[in-house]
Amino acid sequence: MLQDVIGSKTALFSDGVQTVLRGHENRNRRVVLLKGDVVQNSRSDARGTSARVNMNGTFGFASIAEYSPEAAERVIKAATENAVFLAKHSGRNIALPKAPGSGVIPLNREIEDTEQKEIIELCQMVDRYVAEHCPELTSRVIVYTEDSQDRIVYSSDACSGHLVTPRCYIYVNMTAESKAGVPVEMFKAFGGFGSFRDNFSKPEEMFPEIDRLYQKVMDKREGVYAEAGYKTVVLGGMMGGMLAHEAVGHTVEADLVAGGSVAGPNLNKRVASDLVTMVDFAHTYEGKQAPLPVYLDDEGIKAEDAELIRNGILTGYMNDRESAEKYGMIPKGNARAWTFSDEPIIRMRNTCILPGKNTVEELIASVDDGYYLIDSGNGQADLTGEFMFGVTCGYEIKNGKLGKALLDTTVTGVAFEMLKTVDMVSDTVEWSSSGFCGKKQPMAVGMGGPHMRCKIMIGGR
Repeated sequence: MLQDVIGSKTALFSDGVQTVLRGHENRNRRVVLLKGDVVQNSRSDARGTSARVNMNGTFGFASIAEYSPEAAERVIKAATENAVFLAKHSGRNIALPKAPGSGVIPLNREIEDTEQKEIIELCQMVDRYVAEHCPELTSRVIVYTEDSQDRIVYSSDACSGHLVTPRCYIYVNMTAESKAGVPVEMFKAFGGFGSFRDNFSKPEEMFPEIDRLYQKVMDKREGVYAEAGYKTVVLGGMMGGMLAHEAVGHTVEADLVAGGSVAGPNLNKRVASDLVTMVDFAHTYEGKQAPLPVYLDDEGIKAEDAELIRNGILTGYMNDRESAEKYGMIPKGNARAWTFSDEPIIRMRNTCILPGKNTVEELIASVDDGYYLIDSGNGQADLTGEFMFGVTCGYEIKNGKLGKALLDTTVTGVAFEMLKTVDMVSDTVEWSSSGFCGKKQPMAVGMGGPHMRCKIMIGGR
């Protein structure tokens, strides 16, 4: 462990120079079965050491694919030299403000490794169940994926700590053919934060959800195209989570605010209806562990919740230490890096629109002619908040009741305008933690939301 090999920080850190030393390991495991055949079986581990030094407002960074006392000394020396060189040309002469806290964040858990043979056997069990209970499929794919981070952060003037973020998932992908001969497909991810045994010690618990996924695929075989236009819809929790992350979350990351995002001129202004409150949660949601808990970021800032929108008013940004100083805010632990060779940048953690007071049934019953949009397979947005999301699972709503399933379609809009049309919000939240955010470097993120009734532009055939 890095804390056992680098010795006293006073021997490595220069007095008065803000320095963060990070030991970082990534573990990846992957198994893919296509119609029962193993087509991928891989394991990889990568670890190294990095240092980031701030001198008069200029950062120097260095990394090396080694994990030793000598590596720690070398990266600190190289990062310091880089900072000195860059400072000569930057013209800056500022220091980051004092960190909002110091101390040591204790190890939250250990990573438990699992033999690849056991992973393959689990995938084969799931595949057999799908083959036996889902007879009308034309194809099935079972994917096991695991990506775990083990980080030791050692800061000269903020917090230090040892943080472990294990997560693993099984994706069940189903494909069938519609009566028109068009392939229809859907998938569901099982698993979450924790080790193989945390998530899959009772694999039979997945079977009822697999049955429900199969029923949705069969519904989609009989599906219809949505009628294009500006429609009243009920967005499911996963759609709300995608919106919270892609269309709103990125616009309120302070580095993108500085790059010209729509959130810049809208701070302390109305961007949504009174029913919309949005928070980037650090590690706890409603007294329980958030989907992907973060206790300390890679600048040594102790993680806390970052409120972004309250009752429709944009109240804050997600920051690193530098942007927090620029915008007069307090950093809440949003600076994160994916591998040892990545420099930390502002990232989301568990971004969510908070629940309201209505039931999902009440939302659906309130719509005379519209759509219930449940899942999105992909989505993108730009700094104006304009978004386009694919809809992979949805149903018609006719006279307050669900109708036929929808074939794949898209929804578009501008987030801060669309959110102003939200007039009902459900009392429950759905979370997704299986995805990656692709901002410059990958990052595991959680996102969630309640069901919301709103107006949105939907595509047709």
